[in-house]
Amino acid sequence: MTAPMIRAGTAADVHALLEVERRAAALLLDHGAYGLFAMHSLSPENLRDGVTNGILRVAEADGEVVGFALCGQADGHAHLFEMDVVPEHGRCGIGSALLESACDEAAARGLPVITLVTLRDVAWNAPFYAARGFVEIDDAECGVELAQLVARERMLGFPMRLRVVMRRSLPVC
Repeated sequence: MTAPMIRAGTAADVHALLEVERRAAALLLDHGAYGLFAMHSLSPENLRDGVTNGILRVAEADGEVVGFALCGQADGHAHLFEMDVVPEHGRCGIGSALLESACDEAAARGLPVITLVTLRDVAWNAPFYAARGFVEIDDAECGVELAQLVARERMLGFPMRLRVVMRRSLPVC
């Protein structure tokens, strides 16, 4: 495998990214929340919006799209909505490269913080982000829009005892 290339996502990537999400979700087949995640996957519109209004970073290896990071905004901060890497390319540094690329772009846009909501009990979720400078925050530290994202997950039935809200400060550019 050649070193992955990280680039901005384009509208032409949408269908490949939906396949990346589907393949990555298979890693959660044995997780109690798998059914909920499967029912609430990204839409092509979510990804197209990421291309035009957000931050969408794509990883390619050997000419194949193998991962992506999709960010928008909440409360004047970058918010990582989803990051996926196909299983056969996992644990090769692609997730870290995607995350750093998204953080660099957010900082370049003047966003001081990046937030996310992830699974507490999955090694490549909360522990992965914690190892990269994210810290857990409680409900009182969430702004209005981030609190609304968490409330929406709760309403959809996600097991909130397994969810964690995290943030990382970004360098001021």
